[in-house]
Amino acid sequence: MSYVDHFKLNEQPFRLTPDPDFVYWSKQHARAKAYMESTIWLADGFVVVTGEIGSGKTTLLQSFLTELEKDFVFAVVSQTQLTTTQFLQAVLTEFGFKPFDKRKVELLDMLNMFLIEQYASGKKVVLIVDEAQNLSKKVLEEIRMLSGIETHKEKVLRIILAGQPELRETLESPTLKQLMQRIRLRFHLGPLDESELREYVVHRLKVAGRAADDLFHPGCYKAIRKYAGGVPRLINTLCDTALLCAFADDKNVVQAVDIHSAVQELGWEEHEGNTGIFGAIRNIAFGQTADSHVTRIELQTAGETVSVQSFPHGRVVVGRSPDNEIYIRSKFVSRHHAQLVIDDRGCVVEDLNSTNGVFVRDKQIKKRRLQDGDIVSLGMHQLVYHDLRQTAEPRDTKGGSADKTSNTGT
Repeated sequence: MSYVDHFKLNEQPFRLTPDPDFVYWSKQHARAKAYMESTIWLADGFVVVTGEIGSGKTTLLQSFLTELEKDFVFAVVSQTQLTTTQFLQAVLTEFGFKPFDKRKVELLDMLNMFLIEQYASGKKVVLIVDEAQNLSKKVLEEIRMLSGIETHKEKVLRIILAGQPELRETLESPTLKQLMQRIRLRFHLGPLDESELREYVVHRLKVAGRAADDLFHPGCYKAIRKYAGGVPRLINTLCDTALLCAFADDKNVVQAVDIHSAVQELGWEEHEGNTGIFGAIRNIAFGQTADSHVTRIELQTAGETVSVQSFPHGRVVVGRSPDNEIYIRSKFVSRHHAQLVIDDRGCVVEDLNSTNGVFVRDKQIKKRRLQDGDIVSLGMHQLVYHDLRQTAEPRDTKGGSADKTSNTGT
């Protein structure tokens, strides 16, 4: 008799092998997936998703792939310690070719012709590179060149790079400046917080056949957080071992003592996430801090202010899906309706192929740089844009205005 039978489960709930059926959509995982889905309607740039080892990147990619429609053709390259020629061979192999006796120029020609043929037949092509932190700068530059393959209308290759945090450091290299300019969206997966951790455990148990939330005693979760640090793979390992410990003692419920027994079995110490390092990673991903907000967006409905949010440099997606940075629950708004791109010069609004369009100053636009005070209309809703760098004024110690020089954020 196994613990699966003992605890009345249908299967092991905490296996380490990626399984889309067990995906738990935390807010940040849902947002990362939304960014990957953006490749469907944004064909002119990369999407980069990074995360710690065991944060769920591969499972996320598999879930994304299972939901692609029939008009998509995709390749997944996960062996990434390759030369440029080997990388091109790996990509072509994924697309069904046998390119191993070809020179680099022939490989590029094969891939170019394949992409053009797929476009002509109405197919969209997606290239996903997992474990991208192992790519050399030469291969990354080759990927940038591939992204430039286009028809007279649009790019024909959509690219997603997924990897560990070192990928961010590599991409920040001055020698990859052109590649960085091609990155459309990027997101870092941090650890699960305390409430998400419990939801994650309960979710996996439910998928495995345990409908009631009664297998793990509430006192377990603090201990799980202490030793697994909110990292899904570590949570799986610890919970699976705890189930074995409880099963060995013929218990029907896993208690905190079983978590500690599992920790001893595994030889673990308190997770480094409890020192605050992962919180810091989440806050400073791509160089942003809490004090770097430069844009304020006021959401209005029928002239009444609904919410006010501020944002740092980067991209802000607006739509009716809850994973958006600006969430508008309305039938007049598309799932991912528009995006705001905040840079050193201000903010650009761009329509993401929405159903009802985006309007600025009563004119429908596809893409437009905003001025402070501009109103962006989405159906019955308005976004009022404020550039905080133009409105901020330094204060003296008495609370008055020190001078009239605006804070540019530089």
